[in-house]
Order: sequence, then structure tokens, then C-alpha cells
Amino acid sequence: MRNSMRRRKKFFFLVPVVLLFVISGMVMWLWNAILPEVVGVQAISYWQAMGTLVLSKILFGGFHGCRPRGGGRDFQKKREFFRKMKNMSPEERAKFKEIWKQRSAGERFCSK
Repeated sequence: MRNSMRRRKKFFFLVPVVLLFVISGMVMWLWNAILPEVVGVQAISYWQAMGTLVLSKILFGGFHGCRPRGGGRDFQKKREFFRKMKNMSPEERAKFKEIWKQRSAGERFCSK
């Protein structure tokens, strides 16, 4: 039993590492195949592709593995929103949708 737990821990550690290396290779290949011809940038090495991938994950993706158990606050808010929508009457739901359409219509075509 204990031996199988060790194998699982190794497996769950190795999968993200292997994915990082595979995706880094894909980033390098796509960069070198597309961007030098289109934009005129230089080709990058494998390690530069990995660095770019990690940097973009830090800047834009965050680290979602650090969320608390139970889905985090975002999931709880979403679940509560859908629960409220489910408990609304059809008239209340239509009124709610109309209000949000009006709010978002002004934001879509806003020129700053």
C-alpha cells in the first residue's frame, strides 16, 4: 500500500514537469515557424521558449493549483448566482436580463 502511494506521488510530480517540457517544445516550434516570417523577430532556443512560457504563466495565468479546497470563492459565487437565477420567476429573470443588457450596452461602445 505504501509503495503504491509513493508511485502516485512520483506520477503527480512528473506529469506537470513532463508537460512543461513538451509545451515548451511546442512554443519554440510555433514561435520559430510563425513569428520570424510574420513579425521579423529572431528564432528562439528551447530554454528561451520555456522561460517565455513560464513568464507568461506568471503574468497572465496565475497559479491555479493554490486554490483552497471546495473550488474557491469564484466557484462559490458562480454557484450562488445560478441558484438565485433558478429561484427567480420568469418575469424576474426577464427583468434581470434586461437590466444587464442595458448596463453592458453602454460599456461595449464606450470610447475613451
